[in-house]
Amino acid sequence: VRSAIRAATAGDAARWVQVEQAVSAMTPAQRSDPTWLYWQARALQARAATSPAQATALRQQARERLVQVADPLTFYGQLASEALQGRPPAPPPAPAPISESELVAAEVEPGIDRSLRLLALGWRSEAVREWNFTLSRTRPGGLSDRELLAVAEVACRREIWDRCINTSERTRQVVSLAQRYPTPFHDEVLAAAAEVGLDAAYMYGLIRQESRFLVAARSSVGASGLMQVMPATASWTARKLGIPYSPELLTDRATNLRIGAGYLKLVLDDFEGTQAMAAAAYNAGPGRPRRWREGRTVEAAAWAENVPFAETRDYVKKVLANATVYGHVLHRQPLALQRRLGDTIGPRVVSAPAEARDLP
Repeated sequence: VRSAIRAATAGDAARWVQVEQAVSAMTPAQRSDPTWLYWQARALQARAATSPAQATALRQQARERLVQVADPLTFYGQLASEALQGRPPAPPPAPAPISESELVAAEVEPGIDRSLRLLALGWRSEAVREWNFTLSRTRPGGLSDRELLAVAEVACRREIWDRCINTSERTRQVVSLAQRYPTPFHDEVLAAAAEVGLDAAYMYGLIRQESRFLVAARSSVGASGLMQVMPATASWTARKLGIPYSPELLTDRATNLRIGAGYLKLVLDDFEGTQAMAAAAYNAGPGRPRRWREGRTVEAAAWAENVPFAETRDYVKKVLANATVYGHVLHRQPLALQRRLGDTIGPRVVSAPAEARDLP
């Protein structure tokens, strides 16, 4: 299906039929995935354009699938919402504020209390397991939405940002943007972004995906800090931009933000401001998206869906969806993913500056 999507959006309209048929051949669980619902809707719209007798029915089928996908917070949900409305979707309404009694009840929930005590002892992995078990297993069906919002608020107020986000994301009927998309270290992030001319919403979207705002986060391959910077990349970027640096500063919050923002801006500039390719480069290294852009020019969403590494493909979509929401949180911008994504991605144009081959 991904191959057919790439070909269809590159101009081979006959391949839309293959997209539609291949999605129809998937299992029911696969067919209900927002990715394939969205692209099948696109295929149905394409067929409607060439089948006047069936156009009305085909457009209605496409609309039904887009309605299933529409969501102001996810990659395909945002694209589907824009396609349905002809404009960016509205943000979800804020829930009623958490009362003090709800907050107290959350704090004294035995599993949450145990988890907070474990965190105070520095036993993070045990605390997270206790926390997650409490949310889903305390009672049949798990905690209610109001209870989840209250527990998330406990985490937010204590600046336990990963539990704040994770807990709030479990709600089913209500959405708190303040909890799901918090802005820790606001002044420092905006200052680091402004220093290099980077969009702060894009930077926040990447940090949320990289570290969930855990200053001490460290990956299995050695990436560290809020922006999960590798030691060699940090050294190179610090030299390139003249940032005072020594290895022990990699987990210093301000230094990590300055170096991470600087590197992200260098990558973004190297990919001519294309946020999807820059996010892919930040995750998988710049050499890979340089190869992935070769061939025919395709829709930007199709390019993102055809990133061959599952981790990087998911990363690119989440960073851009996050950044779209953060644009609203920080600047009250419309939830316009398509504008952030751009129209097409293809080979580097001849008139563009030479690639920065020294980028690590």
